[in-house]
Amino acid sequence: MNINLIFRIAAVGILVSVLNQILKQSGRDEQAYLVNLAGLLLVLFWIVPYIFDLFEIIKRLFAL
Repeated sequence: MNINLIFRIAAVGILVSVLNQILKQSGRDEQAYLVNLAGLLLVLFWIVPYIFDLFEIIKRLFAL
């Protein structure tokens, strides 16, 4: 796993939380929800290949 991925995830988390607070304070709860959902989907797209590799390694480990 690359350390840059961890920093990108942290940056997205900080950005999403700031945008979430700004949107909730202005009364736009629906947009805040969509920002949270977009941040979650972005991070999931980044980590899905690593999760797939993990399951492949576990499958090979128990196939021995």
